[in-house]
Amino acid sequence: MLTTQELLKKIRQIEIYTDHLADDVFAGQYESAFRGQGVEFAEVREYYAGDDIRNIDWRVSARAGKLHVKKYVEERQLTVMVVVDASASVDFGTGPQTKAETMAETAATLAFSAIRNNDKVGAVMFTDETEMYLAPKKGRRQVLRLIRDILYFQPKADGTNIAAALDFAARILNRKAIVFVISDFQDEGYLRAISTAARNHDVVAIEVYDARERMMPPVGLVELEDAETGRHVLADLGSRAFSRRFSETRAAEAEQRHADIAAAGADYISICVGRSPIEPLMEFFARRRRRRR
Repeated sequence: MLTTQELLKKIRQIEIYTDHLADDVFAGQYESAFRGQGVEFAEVREYYAGDDIRNIDWRVSARAGKLHVKKYVEERQLTVMVVVDASASVDFGTGPQTKAETMAETAATLAFSAIRNNDKVGAVMFTDETEMYLAPKKGRRQVLRLIRDILYFQPKADGTNIAAALDFAARILNRKAIVFVISDFQDEGYLRAISTAARNHDVVAIEVYDARERMMPPVGLVELEDAETGRHVLADLGSRAFSRRFSETRAAEAEQRHADIAAAGADYISICVGRSPIEPLMEFFARRRRRRR
């Protein structure tokens, strides 16, 4: 567990890094990737050839003696909800970072991008139950609290229940929102919840994984422990055939997970622990922009 001083230092590091990403790298990318929640009335102006006749304001036109139309603009303000995994498995990391720290960086980058567009940001922290809810608000202070909560949060349970967390988020959101589910997805039975939430919200699944979860080095006999269940397994990593099968199986599982999530109606992003989230997030924003055209 981090001391108060270590926590403040870590929050400041993430703030500086992710604030820079949101300001310089993602400037305009976030806004162009997501639509507003509809249109709102802006003004009435004189009719010009080519204007949609369905927008003619007949009352104003009658008073003015000339045709006038209602002008609408896209309602930009959005609500962004980050649903973040706090189960025991996210404390894993074989490099300088854990999955939890990478999740905090990713959530902070998205949150800083959101507040630059005057959007509200909220958060849900979950294990096998929903353990913390941060109501959506605007402003930098909200993002700093979000970072602190992700890093400092002490969960009551070890397991993972993505479906319950998504169901909770969908219930408390009273209008369409962007829901980022940030997890290592070491869970089952969440596809139905993703599909249900995607009917009313813009759902984006962000899988955070450690490289050693996809490829194990040939180092001999190793005892592995499941952080969530406590189950121990003895694996012979000295066998190249075993290491190859392990990597192939994990790659196939990740590919199937991507396909299943897409079929459920959500977007999917994959981020490796210890690597910058810039490239996968930029690729995601680019895909969204192309889809809007």
